[in-house]
Amino acid sequence: MSLLPRTTEEFSSAEYWEKFFKKRGEKGFEWYGDYNKLCGVLHKYIKIQHKVLVVGCGNSTLSEQLYDVGYKHLTNIDISETVVTHMNQRNAERRPGLTFQQVDATQTPYEDGSYQVALDKGTLDALASEERGELARNMLTEVGRVLSVGGRYFCVTLAQEGVIKLAVEHFVQLGWAVRLHCLQEETEEDSFALPVFVLVCTKFRQPMPMPILEMVAGEDGAPTRFTWVTELLSAVREHQSYVVLKKKLRTSTDAESNLSLTLCLAETGLPRYTLTVQDCPPDARVPKSNQFAVFIVPQGSETAWLYSSKEGRRQLAASANFRRLVIVTMHRNQEYTDMQAVQADLSPVVMEFAPPGMPANHKVPFLSVGGDLGWREEVDRGVSELSGEYCVENVKGEDGELYRRLVFLSNSSLVQSESRLVSLNTGESSNKKKNKKKVKSKAPPKTSSASLSVDSGFLCCAHHEVIVAGLSMLGVGMPQNKDVPVSVLLVGLGGGGLAQFLRDFVPNVTVEVVELDPAVMEVAKKWFNFRPDDRLTVTLMDGIEHICALEKEGGRLFDAIIYDVDNKDATVGMSCPPAAFVQTSILHKVHRLLTPRGLFILNLVCRNLDLRKRVLEQVKNVFPTILSRAIEGEVNEVLLCSPRENDPSDTEHIPASLNQAAQSLQSALCSSRTGTINIPHIKITQLLKDLKVE
Repeated sequence: MSLLPRTTEEFSSAEYWEKFFKKRGEKGFEWYGDYNKLCGVLHKYIKIQHKVLVVGCGNSTLSEQLYDVGYKHLTNIDISETVVTHMNQRNAERRPGLTFQQVDATQTPYEDGSYQVALDKGTLDALASEERGELARNMLTEVGRVLSVGGRYFCVTLAQEGVIKLAVEHFVQLGWAVRLHCLQEETEEDSFALPVFVLVCTKFRQPMPMPILEMVAGEDGAPTRFTWVTELLSAVREHQSYVVLKKKLRTSTDAESNLSLTLCLAETGLPRYTLTVQDCPPDARVPKSNQFAVFIVPQGSETAWLYSSKEGRRQLAASANFRRLVIVTMHRNQEYTDMQAVQADLSPVVMEFAPPGMPANHKVPFLSVGGDLGWREEVDRGVSELSGEYCVENVKGEDGELYRRLVFLSNSSLVQSESRLVSLNTGESSNKKKNKKKVKSKAPPKTSSASLSVDSGFLCCAHHEVIVAGLSMLGVGMPQNKDVPVSVLLVGLGGGGLAQFLRDFVPNVTVEVVELDPAVMEVAKKWFNFRPDDRLTVTLMDGIEHICALEKEGGRLFDAIIYDVDNKDATVGMSCPPAAFVQTSILHKVHRLLTPRGLFILNLVCRNLDLRKRVLEQVKNVFPTILSRAIEGEVNEVLLCSPRENDPSDTEHIPASLNQAAQSLQSALCSSRTGTINIPHIKITQLLKDLKVE
């Protein structure tokens, strides 16, 4: 017969517990562990001479064991008449001073300040299961009344979010000090999925003006102090995730699970490492000796497809050929001395992630790219009112070159903009030898940030290369168009790399950029060598509003309108562009803003295949001819959209005339370079070979 309640609300029912203990009989029921598990923390706070009120004692042996080691001032209360009668009978002869009383914990008969400790093992969790938590609040209020100044509420709990939030907020409002101990989790298969915590709340004579909020790992760890309740609750959730993850990893392997965990510095609470577990498929041929390894991702490379995507991590694990690979990324605002120091940090932790059945003494290899931790230097940090906190950083790529990045910290795994850096002294890239093998130097580059500049002739984003190549469809660079102006409307600035490239290298071009965020434009000008002039202008405005305004005004037409704007709403399944930009009504306005030879170019990033299909249908309703080019190793694809039904590209093959136009544009780009700017690296003809007719 089951002894578990049908619903969690029954935990707060006196009738349920009366039936429970009648069915249970004399067999003890230990919520969250017995005396042996709890004694380390108990003895830190509860003195032999303390008067202790044990709230919701049940038929646990905890009070009996405390009594046996010297605690003689214990009052045990429970709402169940059955359990109180049984416990009094069981202890009448052997422990005559141990009393059990049938008392409702929400309204006790005891005087104010009559106890130094209130001991609760699971009772708060049971009462908080009642829908509104009123019973739990009433019990906590009663506990506060019967405790003396300096007294402590000692609660053993699973710290589920609603329960721990209720208790912590209750005592913070009273001005008490709050400390949470994370107990060592059990390893047995039948242990709780969640870890056990001990909540210790201390009553003061005068309420504390500022909350004292602390969390301690284990019995003897140093406390971590928090300023806000939300920070403490977040730390609890992180610890719970860690324990649940370890339990799952001890018992199973799953090549599809991609479990991930962030480890923080205990002193500051700041994230230091993120560990992602990647298992090989069960049918993979893995040598018996290759059970487990740790791969350290170089700093600055964590956003690369191989390390940041599920597909890439699976490929990395298959290449490493270990049964389980833990992929470790390092965080910004952290110092990492060398590979040995990182190994020393991780060695005490990584065995917790070992696959089931692996010997405890197994030596875990640490893998990396050439033994190099990579290099990262933050050069600026700020806050955008629209996009939140951002940072600008220089990193060393795996090719040995230096790059500058703009990253919004709300999505730190995504590089918003990236540019390659060159030396101001030479005009050459940071790695002078072309086709050089990967640099293995562990030291930061000797070139200082002050002597580096952005190379406007190098496009880091592959989709930007395709966008530029797509201008071949306009005949840009063809001899007959030598003096024909090219007008471009670009929606989305980022670091300004695409806009600046168009300005510097496409002949006769004028570029108008529309950008919503003023902070982005300032970053582009300060850190990415973005230089607006009469041929490169910026309008600070919402992109859709600007398109609507231009269409309403009439008169101004563009040869190319380019969407390169990201979506802040990560729940949609399309991260570029925002869905509103591809509404049919807006696409018709885009159509009306194009010249007769005009081209609409869309950077589309859509993981949802059904949504992609709908977007394509919407675009095709307005632009009947669509050529697409997927970006290798990325979700991005570039759509080149023409309003002309009889466009030559409506066949299954790209015509020779487009190849000729591509060669002309290639020549035009190279002849446009001036001074020490590097020759653009784009191979336009090659980029257009893989165009697909939608």
